[in-house]
Amino acid sequence: MRILLVEDDPEQLEPLEGVLSEAGYIVDGVEDGETAQWLLSKKDYDLLILDWMLPTISGLSLCRQYRLLGKTAPVLMLTAKDTTLDKVTGLDAGADDYLVKPADLIELLARVRALGRRSPQWVGDSLSVADLQLHLSNLTVERNQVCVELSPREAQLLEYLMRHRNQVLTREQIEEALWEWGREPESNALTVLVRKLRHRLQLVGAVDWIKTVYGMGYSLKAPDNFNTY
Repeated sequence: MRILLVEDDPEQLEPLEGVLSEAGYIVDGVEDGETAQWLLSKKDYDLLILDWMLPTISGLSLCRQYRLLGKTAPVLMLTAKDTTLDKVTGLDAGADDYLVKPADLIELLARVRALGRRSPQWVGDSLSVADLQLHLSNLTVERNQVCVELSPREAQLLEYLMRHRNQVLTREQIEEALWEWGREPESNALTVLVRKLRHRLQLVGAVDWIKTVYGMGYSLKAPDNFNTY
């Protein structure tokens, strides 16, 4: 998942961003509502984590604006406000979940996983395409009872391809999805990453599932005998 994390305190933003990145998520971390508002106009996110109290534009206002645009990605509010009325206010503004600061990092990850399960491709605690399963909790891919470990970046690429299975994704789309805002990949970074992921998939008998569409990009497609999944 690609996550927008908005927290105006750098001492809290850094550990939150770090633990989410280590868990395999792609995180755009910003410290103010104006930058967050601009990013939301340019990018699609799978989850928003918003600090309630932000300068100029609050997290609550960001959430309301986001819902008014018809956006449906889950929103997790982070705030020191912990009264029932505060929680109701946040939920009524369009938030899906609520975590009181200072956030416990283990609980944060659990809530993020729970919100991520809203994808129709989730099966239990995994993403699945046909009989290929990606376990994001431990960054492994499994098929035919063979389980192989992935690097965080390999898992991110496979997750993105699985969430958009059978679609032709351009290099630009994939790079924008996988690399954090403000960080440009090297010119051959995606080519190298695809090669590494194909090697991992070879170990589970799925090397041909990633198709190269020349002049366009890549697509993840199960063999024809799995088309009914």
